[in-house]
Amino acid sequence: MIYHLYEWLHNAGIKFPGVGLFQFITFRAMLAILLSLLITMVYGKRIILFLQRKQVGESVRELGLQGEEQKKGTPTMGGFIILLGILIPTLLFANLDKVYIKLLLLSTVWLGLVGFVDDYLKLRAKRMAQQQGVGYKKGDKDGLAGWFKVMGQVGLGIIISATLLLNDNVKVMREYKGINKPANAIEVKYQGGVRYFVKANEPITTIPFIKDHEFNYSKLLPAGLRNYGWLVYMFVIIFIVTAVSNGANITDGLDGLATGVSAIVGVCLALFAYASGNLLLADYLNIMYIPNLGEVSIFIAAMIGACIGFLWYNTYPAQVFMGDTGSLALGGIIASLAIMVRKELLIPIFCAIFLVENLSVMIQVSYFKYTKKKYGEGRRVFLMSPLHHHYQKKGYHESKIAVRFWIVTLLFVVFAIMSLKIR
Repeated sequence: MIYHLYEWLHNAGIKFPGVGLFQFITFRAMLAILLSLLITMVYGKRIILFLQRKQVGESVRELGLQGEEQKKGTPTMGGFIILLGILIPTLLFANLDKVYIKLLLLSTVWLGLVGFVDDYLKLRAKRMAQQQGVGYKKGDKDGLAGWFKVMGQVGLGIIISATLLLNDNVKVMREYKGINKPANAIEVKYQGGVRYFVKANEPITTIPFIKDHEFNYSKLLPAGLRNYGWLVYMFVIIFIVTAVSNGANITDGLDGLATGVSAIVGVCLALFAYASGNLLLADYLNIMYIPNLGEVSIFIAAMIGACIGFLWYNTYPAQVFMGDTGSLALGGIIASLAIMVRKELLIPIFCAIFLVENLSVMIQVSYFKYTKKKYGEGRRVFLMSPLHHHYQKKGYHESKIAVRFWIVTLLFVVFAIMSLKIR
């Protein structure tokens, strides 16, 4: 909104000292991260007190984990703090006309609402159990049905893929080096000369560590069916949105774990978005030039600020948990960003923690069912899943586990960034 006020003043010829700074993405991104920190750290406390008054407390399963008793009654649904820290700065400082910003705002609200409904239904089930004098444990059949969550994630995946394929404002530019300039070529003045770009309408992405990095999803189909490459692209996007949002949700099991990991991943995606949206950097790094993508850096800055500010209250011992309201939304945001910057194939690297946490649950459940069927007794690969609980069972303190997972994420993020040059 403030950005659009600047635009109106600029077009009207009205000038104020310093107002010209709003034309720079870097300045607005810094404002976004500062405001996000202010919202989460200052007003976050008020939201926590409100949740305490409403008795929105966490129920903990008795799993024999260290410190689980102290977590009982800790306010949950604190994801509202993160969502406010993301949405308010973005609405104020970003160019809301850009399709990428609209898509990210939709992703945030969409999965935030799915997570909120899930948290609310769990809370209602807990209160009903207390009123009826029936024992309640976290993990009882409450909250949203699994298929409903998946439908929400699938719906978001369809919207994202359809928008990136069909919206005219989504442009992945490929430089034209032929002799006869096409009628739809866009002329760009660059380094004293003129270069021509044409829009790539195919469902394409980036293959990491490959010099000729562009990959068309249509190539996954036989030659006669390559007109249906958009369908393959849609299935891939749906899978990514579902997997990453579930990964963030599963990772949110220790104080500060998912929040810190998301903040570090956000830095990686901010660099990708800014570089891809800047012709000079895109040309230097030999990556896809995606006009208007730089504006996404403002949204990501707000997300990073919201995660860091939330850590003020979410680190051990946590004063608030984000709940599904926050974890599903953060996972959906990260997936959406990776898809927009055409770096979704790098997700297994910079989201390695989400991937490993997901895999640990899948391996544990599959092996338990297999051994129970074969030997009549279920056996386990890990002491407990997800993986962070395995280390708790081994006697590690949860704050040490969380910090070490942050460090591992940082290492993988640096490796993902290095992929821009290692080919």
